[in-house]
Amino acid sequence: MSERVDIGVTGERSGKPVRADARRNTDALLSAAAEVFATSGVDAPVRQITAKAGVGAGTLYRHFPQRSDLIAAVFRHEVDACADAAPALAAEHAPLEALTAWLWRFTGFIGTKHGLSAALHSGDPAYSSLPAYFQQRFVPVLGALLDRAARAGEVRADVDPYDLLRATANLALPAREDEGHTRRMVALLIDGLRYGAAGK
Repeated sequence: MSERVDIGVTGERSGKPVRADARRNTDALLSAAAEVFATSGVDAPVRQITAKAGVGAGTLYRHFPQRSDLIAAVFRHEVDACADAAPALAAEHAPLEALTAWLWRFTGFIGTKHGLSAALHSGDPAYSSLPAYFQQRFVPVLGALLDRAARAGEVRADVDPYDLLRATANLALPAREDEGHTRRMVALLIDGLRYGAAGK
């Protein structure tokens, strides 16, 4: 698991401690912004975000002076939440079940992030570090789940976790379109991973 550090004023890693009330405000803003972006897009009025978070506009701008700062921080926050779910799933479930559950969790992340795509691929330098962050956080946790399932003889051992991330992301439809389709496609993908497994 990679070292976790606090999100700073502009959503970048600062390594500096943050007061508890400031952390609560930041978390509330990030959660509220994620919900608003998912339903209304990244250009939604600031008042929608602050109202949902229960803070004033001044608090938002103090933490995130530019909208791009907020968008980048929301993306990192959601990536972290998804990546951090993997160890808990591994502790609670058998290897293949944990892998499947996390891939479903990942497709949920992708499905709700389609609204961020235009911003993240806009060429704005504020987002230039995000693809690497995505890879750095997700590849190790998926690799660990794959290794555990391979050692149990439940999936093949020659799967590249980054390839699987990309394949799974390509299967994920926007959350409001057809979640059932995405789950069926992930189930087919899991069946493919089982082909050639040591225990089969």
